Amino acid sequence: MHPGKILKEMYLEPMGIGVTMLAASLNVARRTISLIINGHSGISPEMALRLSKAFDTTPELWLNIQRSYDLWYAEKKVVLKNIQRLKAA
Repeated sequence: MHPGKILKEMYLEPMGIGVTMLAASLNVARRTISLIINGHSGISPEMALRLSKAFDTTPELWLNIQRSYDLWYAEKKVVLKNIQRLKAA
């Protein structure tokens, strides 16, 4: 699941927080939050720090969600069948 969807469904909606309110709280543009929650942008380390402060979590939580999503997405795109395992000479 994209981290923006998690942000929206597990934090914003249950807490009754809108995009504009979150953007103001994080001191970022509304468009930045909109891009994240709509899956068009990821969570940067800087954003992870902001979100962790706002929601009393850790930056690692947000970065791990992003990393897991990135790896899942890459596994769908990258063809590995022609890659051979290397052995020491």
